[in-house]
Amino acid sequence: MPNFVTERPLKPQSLSLSGSYNLLVRLKIAALACALAALAACSGSGGRSGDSRLQAVATTGMIADIVGRVGGERVHVQGLMGPGIDPHLYRASAGDVRTLSGAAMIFYNGLHLEAAMGDVLQQMRGRIQTVAVTDGIDRAVLLAPPEFKGAHDPHVWFDVSLWMRAVETVEGSLSARDSAGAASYRANARAYLAELDSLHRWVRSRALEIPAERRVLVTAHDAFNYFGRAYEFEVKGLQGISTVSEAGTADVQQLADLIVERKIPAIFIETSIPRRTIAAVQAAARSRGFEPRIGGSLFSDAMGDAGTPEGTYIGMVRHNVNTIVDALLDARPVQ
Repeated sequence: MPNFVTERPLKPQSLSLSGSYNLLVRLKIAALACALAALAACSGSGGRSGDSRLQAVATTGMIADIVGRVGGERVHVQGLMGPGIDPHLYRASAGDVRTLSGAAMIFYNGLHLEAAMGDVLQQMRGRIQTVAVTDGIDRAVLLAPPEFKGAHDPHVWFDVSLWMRAVETVEGSLSARDSAGAASYRANARAYLAELDSLHRWVRSRALEIPAERRVLVTAHDAFNYFGRAYEFEVKGLQGISTVSEAGTADVQQLADLIVERKIPAIFIETSIPRRTIAAVQAAARSRGFEPRIGGSLFSDAMGDAGTPEGTYIGMVRHNVNTIVDALLDARPVQ
């Protein structure tokens, strides 16, 4: 895996590091990864513990949800990144490395979503089985925006039909590792895939309640492009695909111009992105005589709290879709 520190070129207005200083930061990160890997080599238990279940670690909540559903009673999965955590910026701590080193399997998104963890995952790969859940998705169907340096958009979970392929990858990996549980994993995966197929059809049905001309989704960053393609939305994000680079004044003004011109009634914040990014757009539109409502908060790179409906993948998707559709259908007049 390439060792990415950023996933997208920084825009001129947000560039703050000189080339030499940025190189020094990259070298320090690489050195930290090596030190953490050495710590893991000394402290790891290789996935063995008093718990007889297969020990797995997943980077994001969406992935942990798959592993838990497919693994069932044979797998114990621990997620690294909880609610409100931005995986683009997340860096593994020494405690995380100890957690990773104690696993039999590590599941991560891939496509450089966990860019800041790239060095640690690379070091782990030599000793622990690591699985990128997006590896089973045909690259021909992935989005590759030209401004993203030829890489693919990693936010595939917003197209439920694509995320179903991640479920198949997890099922195959667990079955290969634990052949005695293959029948159980297969049955669990089939049941979960049936739920996801129903979810996919429900999302399409709800999305089509909105007239085509009002089906415009404005969010804090470009996480919803797969959602837009699958469910026929025009998607506009203030920041790029990665949250590493910050939006500048020109980005805010351009998005505000679009909102005013198109009379877009609602825009959305994200739970893992500071509210100020969208608040700035709302203020810029207000100064032009038109103020869009904040339509609600969407889960983008992280799910909700454990024990809530939004703490599951299906519940998160349902929350997002209901929030988007209800806000864009709201008949209240806007200024």
